[in-house]
Amino acid sequence: MSRNDAIIDYIRELLAPLGAISARKMFGGYGVYHDSVMIALVAEGILYLKTDEETRPQFAAAGCTPCIFESKGKTIEMSYWSAPEDAMDSAAAMTPWARLAYAAAVRKANAKPAPKARKRKAA
Repeated sequence: MSRNDAIIDYIRELLAPLGAISARKMFGGYGVYHDSVMIALVAEGILYLKTDEETRPQFAAAGCTPCIFESKGKTIEMSYWSAPEDAMDSAAAMTPWARLAYAAAVRKANAKPAPKARKRKAA
């Protein structure tokens, strides 16, 4: 079993109280899904949970940090934040955080897309 497989197996255990959890390889890491929505990602062995404007303050207060990457010379901050350290110890400790991530992911999935800007016709 590879290191990544072991990490994903452990994350499945931590998130098991939510129900069925799946993971798919993506961009050198993994996307973690529950009920067909991505609730977390694993990058460089770190679990990042989905956040939004409603949940981000709770993650910040717990000392969590956003997943950040560089692209085309720019720093990109994602809407996924590291799980609190103590939440990584047990499923019971992780469950409230996982529920926040799931709620944020569902809100994102149900959000109406912004209207597209109309192209003006040349006069």
